[in-house]
Amino acid sequence: MSHPITVTHRHGENITVATAGTEILNYVYKPDPVEYESRKPYVHPLRTLAGNTVTGYRPNDHRWHKGLQLTASHVSGQNFWGGHSYVTGEGYRELPERIGSMRHDEFESFEVEPDELRFTERLHWLHNDGTPWGREHRSIRVHSVEPARGSWALDWSIRLVNVREQPLRFGSPTTAGREMAGYTGLHWRGPREFTGGDVLGPDGFSGEDGMMGRQARWLGFVGEHDEVDRCSTVVFEHAPANEHAIHESHWFVRSEPTPAVALSWAFFEEFELRPGADFSYTYRILLADGARDHEQIERELDEHSW
Repeated sequence: MSHPITVTHRHGENITVATAGTEILNYVYKPDPVEYESRKPYVHPLRTLAGNTVTGYRPNDHRWHKGLQLTASHVSGQNFWGGHSYVTGEGYRELPERIGSMRHDEFESFEVEPDELRFTERLHWLHNDGTPWGREHRSIRVHSVEPARGSWALDWSIRLVNVREQPLRFGSPTTAGREMAGYTGLHWRGPREFTGGDVLGPDGFSGEDGMMGRQARWLGFVGEHDEVDRCSTVVFEHAPANEHAIHESHWFVRSEPTPAVALSWAFFEEFELRPGADFSYTYRILLADGARDHEQIERELDEHSW
């Protein structure tokens, strides 16, 4: 049975969710101050029910990594990821004129139940000069808060419409020439203490090398915390509908030197979105106390129906 939650909305700034005195989610939509980091909403801190933080924020190696964010590293020459842009034949360059942003416009719906939060947000993806390129409808759902299991779930859905008069081409550093750097799409940056953590996947696959660039229903990341004698598990899962999305997805994952996962929608190949067309993806993130193994992850995901 799901546990009650408390939702606090500071209008124009952020939304927090707490349960049993622990803040488990902080969704920030107030614009960031640094344009070069690609201003867009993010979730940080993200915590387990025991209060363990499982996101990193502005680490010194990548200041534009902010907890859990929807990103897009290569979109028709614009960078909605933030930071340095990878250029074919030149490598990473500081190109501030390529940095786009995602602007919060409004909440189309906002529903709070005793044990669940659901909201739909409308955003615009803006070229560096402020021209709208995409209109996004984003849905966030917090649910299945189950202290007996030590876990809760976050669903993140996106529908993006091309509002340009030209196609939008989505790619990644790998499509631009850098091997095995297909990061784009929904991106999670783990805390520094998760460096060297365990990467798990279905069918017994494990490790960064075993899951990087692979296609699979889910990916789990187990990290050990500093200061407290605890581990936490973060599991990322594709909704069944993603099998019919505009483009196939692959996992981007690193355990070292930086703990990170991206549900990459353009790892090896670019795809195109025509003017007026849209695409959709839905993901689930399971936040669990303790170190889950393959079988435990499979069982718990199976018990959460879509």
